[in-house]
Amino acid sequence: MLIAALAALPVRAAAPAPEAAPQAATGMPQISAPIALLIDVNGGRVLFERQSHRRFVPASLTKIMTSYVAFELIKAGKLKLDQRFTMSHEAFRKWHRVGSTMFLADGSDTSVAELLEGIVTVSANDGCVVLAEGVAGNVGAFTEMMNAEAKKLGMKDTHYNTANGWMDEGETYVSAADLAILSTALITRHPDLYARFYGHERLSFRGIEQPNHNPLYGHVDGADGVKTGFTNEAGYGLVGSAIRDGRRLMMVVGGYDRPADRTRESRAFLEWGFAAFEAHPLFAQGARIGTAKVQGGEVRSVGLSAPHPLALTLPRGAGARYALSVRYKGPLRAPIAKGDEVATLVVRVPGEGETRLPLVATEAVPEAGTLARLRNGLLAMLGQ
Repeated sequence: MLIAALAALPVRAAAPAPEAAPQAATGMPQISAPIALLIDVNGGRVLFERQSHRRFVPASLTKIMTSYVAFELIKAGKLKLDQRFTMSHEAFRKWHRVGSTMFLADGSDTSVAELLEGIVTVSANDGCVVLAEGVAGNVGAFTEMMNAEAKKLGMKDTHYNTANGWMDEGETYVSAADLAILSTALITRHPDLYARFYGHERLSFRGIEQPNHNPLYGHVDGADGVKTGFTNEAGYGLVGSAIRDGRRLMMVVGGYDRPADRTRESRAFLEWGFAAFEAHPLFAQGARIGTAKVQGGEVRSVGLSAPHPLALTLPRGAGARYALSVRYKGPLRAPIAKGDEVATLVVRVPGEGETRLPLVATEAVPEAGTLARLRNGLLAMLGQ
């Protein structure tokens, strides 16, 4: 591992902490869910966890990956929001009015944007199937794409067998840690699409209006996602996110028996995270932080930047000193795409251990052509 100390960024004291909040606001609330996780996205810090790597049935939390696959395809130019897909007779026969739905008619023609709105806002099972068939030809091929994206993201305790999370005797499973990885990627890789399709309290589609059942909306300041889930097999789950003054918290809870418990505790969970911890900003989104050496590329180094605002998260009122360094396994090998996560910012706090935050490539580095390979070889011989 190569470690490049950031000489331009000396060890420094964190910003003065605001006055500590009253104990009533910062006391840990009761969380009865068997599976629970709360992280500060900007600071990469786990604020609370309970069986975060335990595999469980996600129900409609599956649809986070369904939308993520679509977002990735849109970003790559392989799918367009105005493309239209048809509800096949077989899909209509199997999914008409089954569970949550956007009431697509047999043979109906629906745009990708409309399908995503239905999937995200009202958890439309029929919309997932139409999207999957339209993108990949059949649901099985689409779930292969879902699993491929999970592998790319390093989701080690996840497997998808369905595009909508309908009961499949446990063949589809996730973990809270993996759902946090996925939801963070959904937001940071696709901020514009996330803002367009997530956070809506209601869906009005073809004369039918339905509410979003996310219990955070309208009750937790800054709540903008992510997804609820329920089947008799899975119980009640929620991936929730809220952002305040640029600071984002991500929460996953699963396995509730009653929706009222999920509602009450999830709201308190996020509020506690904002009240009991505070962020000390390090770098703004897009800030250039360092460089990494590249092997076999048109250029011999690539810039490293923050994919989202990066911060040091500490208990409220706990001032600290910290040191920063950049770490990557290198030299990196071309090709590298702009935005690829290629390095880590390591934040060390005495008594707190270290936190690792992602760094991404500031530009694309294609594989070296003939002239670049000759140049790179010559420079290597000269020890440069």
